[in-house]
Amino acid sequence: MVSTKLRVKSLLRERRWTTKVLAEKTGLSESYLTHIKNGTRRWNEDSLKKLAEAFELQPADILASSGKRTDDLANKIQLLDQSLLDQGIDSSNQKVNVRIIPVVGKIPENPSPYNNQLVQVSTGYKDQFVPVQVEANQDSDAMFCLSIRDNTLSPHFVHGDYLIISPGIWTKSGDIVAVEYEVSSGKKTIDLLQVNYMDDLVVFESINHKKAPIALTRGKDNFRIIGKVTNRYQKMP
Repeated sequence: MVSTKLRVKSLLRERRWTTKVLAEKTGLSESYLTHIKNGTRRWNEDSLKKLAEAFELQPADILASSGKRTDDLANKIQLLDQSLLDQGIDSSNQKVNVRIIPVVGKIPENPSPYNNQLVQVSTGYKDQFVPVQVEANQDSDAMFCLSIRDNTLSPHFVHGDYLIISPGIWTKSGDIVAVEYEVSSGKKTIDLLQVNYMDDLVVFESINHKKAPIALTRGKDNFRIIGKVTNRYQKMP
């Protein structure tokens, strides 16, 4: 199990800081920091980033160590090779470009190696990675693996599925994408949707077609494709 407890207490002791000093450095309240220090309240991505900056550490270094890696990379690579063989692809005779991609629990707003790490840690997937075969046109540094935590996207995607999402890759109608869009209320939403391009419109549909489509006007409505779903790995029974 990945630890989600922060080692704020030990870091304060190492630096001989009080909670008040840490509050001044982070802009977070003393009360909130006391809860975080004692493990009596959940932290979020923003507070983790502020703590990392205050302690001058990487976000992953703020988490209490579980003492055990959970990525199991060797087995995952073997599973990947087997999946290629199942598709009739003999990877032994090919030069395969494989990258290790971080697993995250939600879609990063601006994917990058640093931001993906923040989301990975804040959503409880520290040290969890999957090996992925990447193409030359993929921005592999910003790629991430989204873990599906429920069955709201069934029957297409279900709890336990891993979706590889590639930012900066060309998309076409029918693709499933991670998208940020803004509705008339001005509220920004990030979601997984199927995209369809028309002359003047871009239409986003729910993956299982259980919700009404969202039609946005090109050049008028605000939307941004964060990345395209390029692979799906199903949870092994």
